[in-house]
Formats: sequence, C-alpha cells, structure tokens
Amino acid sequence: MIRPVFLLTYFVLVCAASLSHAAEQQPNVLVILSDDQGWGDLSLNGNINLSTPNIDSLARDGASFERFYVCPVCSPTRAEFLTGRYHPRGGVYSTSAGGERLNLDEMTIADTFRAAGYATAAFGKWHNGMQYPYHPNGRGFDEFYGFCSGHWGNYFSPLLEHNGQLTHGTGFCIDDFTDHAISFIESSLREEKPFFAYLPLNTPHSPMQVPDRFWQKFANADLAMHNREPQKEDLQHVRAALAMCENIDWNVGRLLQKLDELNIAESTIVVYFCDNGPNGVRWNGDMKGRKGSTDEGGVRSPLLIRWPGRIPLGRKVPQNGAAIDLLPTLADLAGIQIVSQKPLDGVSLKRPLTQADVLWPDRMIFSHWNNKVAVRTERFCLDNDGKLYELDRDPGQRQDISANHPDVTKRLRSAVKAWRDELLPGLRDDKRAFVIGHPDFRYTQIPARDGIAHGSIKRSNRFPNCSYFTNWISTDDSITWEAEVPADGTFDVEVYYACPQSDIGSTIELSFGDSRLSGKITEPHDPPIKGAEHDRVVRQESYVKDFRPLKLGTIALKEGRGTLALRALNKAGSQVMEFRLLMLTRLSE
Repeated sequence: MIRPVFLLTYFVLVCAASLSHAAEQQPNVLVILSDDQGWGDLSLNGNINLSTPNIDSLARDGASFERFYVCPVCSPTRAEFLTGRYHPRGGVYSTSAGGERLNLDEMTIADTFRAAGYATAAFGKWHNGMQYPYHPNGRGFDEFYGFCSGHWGNYFSPLLEHNGQLTHGTGFCIDDFTDHAISFIESSLREEKPFFAYLPLNTPHSPMQVPDRFWQKFANADLAMHNREPQKEDLQHVRAALAMCENIDWNVGRLLQKLDELNIAESTIVVYFCDNGPNGVRWNGDMKGRKGSTDEGGVRSPLLIRWPGRIPLGRKVPQNGAAIDLLPTLADLAGIQIVSQKPLDGVSLKRPLTQADVLWPDRMIFSHWNNKVAVRTERFCLDNDGKLYELDRDPGQRQDISANHPDVTKRLRSAVKAWRDELLPGLRDDKRAFVIGHPDFRYTQIPARDGIAHGSIKRSNRFPNCSYFTNWISTDDSITWEAEVPADGTFDVEVYYACPQSDIGSTIELSFGDSRLSGKITEPHDPPIKGAEHDRVVRQESYVKDFRPLKLGTIALKEGRGTLALRALNKAGSQVMEFRLLMLTRLSE
C-alpha cells in the first residue's frame, strides 16, 4: 500500500525537479547598455585613469570579446540589439524627430522573451520611438521607466515616465534606474517568473552631470593616459566622463550584489556593452575615430557576458561579434524560440562563448551611419574611404594595405556596394506619421522635439531631443505634427507651458481635422532655466525648465491622418507661451 505521505512527498519532489529543470532551461537575463562610453573607458581594457572593478568582474567571471561592434551612434545600436537586424532594415536613420523610430513590423528581443514566459522590463533611455506602439510597452516590455528621447536635459530628479504616465525621478537618474531594476527583479522572483531586464543607461552621454561623491575624485585629477591626439582633449569633459563611468560601475556592483543576495547569480545571464564610441576625445586604445565614426574608435565596444557554470571563467572570445548577434545569442543560451519571422543579420555566439577552438566563418560585419559604410572580417577592415587595414597588426588604422591585398579589397568593396544597394535606398524617405491616441494605450506624449515650428517660433537649442519652443510672438505662428489617429477616441489634453505674469491671457487652440479645442492661459508660470547648476562642463544641448501642465479640456478625435496643430487665437502680451509638450489621455468609452 502506498501511503498518502509518500505520495505527497513524491509529488513535491517531482514538482521541485520540474521547476528546477524549467529554471535551468530559462535563465534570467540582465542586459546593461551604457551610452557614449568607449571601449577604453574601462580599467579592464588598460585605462588606469579610472577604476571599474564591478564591470571588470564580468570578464573575470565570464567572457569578454576581443572585438565587438556596435553602431556609431545611439538609436541604431539600440535597434540592432532589439531586432538582430541592421538598423536601416528597421527604418532607423536619425537620432531625433521621428527618425529614431523602429518600424512596427519589426519584432524585438523583448517580444521573444515575453513569448517564452518571461517578465520583461526596460529602465532608462529607450530612443526607438515615443508614441505607442513605438513605445517600449508596445515592443514587448511589460514595464518601462525612464525617457524615450535621445538625450535628457537634467539627470537629478527629472521628469520621466512610467508606462506612459509622466512622473518625476528620485535622485540621480542612473541610481534611480538601477533602483527600479532591482525592484523589478525582486517582484519577478515573487511571481516565480524568469525575468528579462534591459537597462539602457544614458551616461556618460552629455550633459556631463554626476553626483559629487564620484566627481570629487576627478575634479582636479592628473590623467596618466591620453588620446592619440592629446591636443584635442577637453580635460574637464574627460574627467566628467570618467566620473560618470565610475558611477555606472558602482550601480553595476549594486545589481551584481542583489543577484548574490537573492541567490540567483548562477541562474542569471549578465550582459554589458556600450552603444557607440566615446563622446569626446580621450584615451581609447589608440583607435581611430570616436562617436559618429565608422572607424574602430566609433564602433568598437566591450562585450562582457557572465553566466556562472555555463560560460567559462575569464574566457576571451577571439571571434568578432556585433550588436545584431545579441538577440540570437541570448535566445540560444536561454533555449527559447525567436518569434521574429524576418531573417536576422545576427548569428548566435553561443558556441564561441562556451567552447574553445571553434571553427568560425569569416563573416562580414557592416557599420553604417550618415551614408558612411565600413565592413570588417575576422582579419581586415575596409573603411568608408575604401582603405584596407589589418586589425590585429594595425588596430589604429594607420597603414592602408589595399595595394598589398587587391583581391580582398575588391571583394570587400563589392560587398559594401551590395549592402548599400540593398539597405540604404529610400531610408530617409520617411512617410510615417506620429501615432496619436492608440486605442491599446492610455497615454500619448507629443513633445516639442517631434514638432515643426512655423513663423517666429524657435527651438531652445539646435539639438531637438530635450528642447522646447520659445519666441512665440505672433498669432500667425504655429506648431504642427504630421499625425495619425488609428481609432476614434476622446482625450483629456494637457499643455506643458511656461509664461510670465506679464504675458498671461493668450488663448491657444489645438486642432486635428474637424476637431478643435481651445483654452486660455490664466496662471503665470515662469520657472528658471535648469541644468547648469549640475553641469561639470558647459553643455551643447538645451537647458530645461519645469513646465506646468495646463488642462486644456477634452477633444474628440476621428480616425485618420492629418495635421495636428497648436495655434494662438490671440496674444495677450509679448509672447503666447513657451511650449514643452502635449499630453493626451484616452478616456474610457
């Protein structure tokens, strides 16, 4: 006779074994992406100007790639990581004003992991589309906390969003994003779900802001290592970037410590890489170029991957890898199926990560930005000017050897032409409208960044991402967006504005098709410009203000495509207002 106690014990053991096997088949994944940090901004790679022990530990306890390639700038790298495909295939051609958006027919790495039962979240700088369904919540991420723009104007308790709803951050944003990631990891464990956590951080991208505790070490530091063109260095900018990198390292340490505390370090794959070369002239291993360049210094990134017990300790991977490889690699490591039906440009790097002496094809990896294209093989690099370099012997790209290898040069030049002919025609011919009021999402943020100013209205800065509109001095002036409303709906409208006491009283109107909504500015709001008080170096981007929401009222929008316009029906003072963004909230039908 089989006793009930034995049956219960057997059932528990079987369930535990089943759960253990499921956990084994579905490791957690934590991906950390830094912004404008170069290959040389880690002590791991020989830079003694700073110390990054926590990031370095990922290479000690896992694997590092000798050569790993990303794009020259931010949004393309993010798109290639998300899709496993070269960024022109996904319609990404710019870093602002709509050109950073990833086409809606692309499936993302978050779609793949969510389909496999993972809890998915992103914390930080998205930079692949703001309005849903371009928004992270429309691209496979259950949770999003951060900002969707390309750069942000203030890093201390700034205006952010949580799943589309505007909110304010707490403290320094990198610390804040890390806090939210830790909370998400803990909540996923409580729900007994594996997690896919993506931290696209926004430093050391300018503005150069960092907490005092990290800045103090570098404020007057003598730097031992310098760029190959030291006369071009801005030393204060370099010092600020290094301080910001040490802050990132501190936060990586917090994440790794939390994995240890939760006893999930061995069941979690941790990935660390950067989105492009350094955002300034500083030591970068003698490589040519920086952010924006298709040369080595603009596109070579560290790639560190740790998975204890699965990836050998201290493994140095000699094969080339790229951002396009991370989706197939992580899906392969996790043992899950990729949901995208489109062919990937990337390949799984599982074998070179986990096995020694792997036979590997001499594949080509292409780098593109601003109509410049370079291609790399395991041995050679053909730059945008058609010059050939042997990277093992000449990583600084100092000696053109195309005359010595005419067959290789011809083959790579032909490959570049074919790549251009396939991917680049029509890339900037963007006919996508900004999606307003999608029925599957409650909030639509419509920033000045995406608008077109008419008349006297000016941007606060030539870089659109975190700018606002000013100099609205005429009723003939307007701000417009080419928009598409995918479904009828009724929306509450808020206008984020600034206006001094002397100028209150203007009436503004929002229109789309036959729908119109007007309201009067009756409350003064004249906040000071913010940002300079935290900057370690004078910035190039716009300063910011704390704009106030004005409840304009409710508007009914009909499905269709047209021009969303903001105008002034009358001007009470010297200007109508300064404008930062519109916020539309869909009402329940």
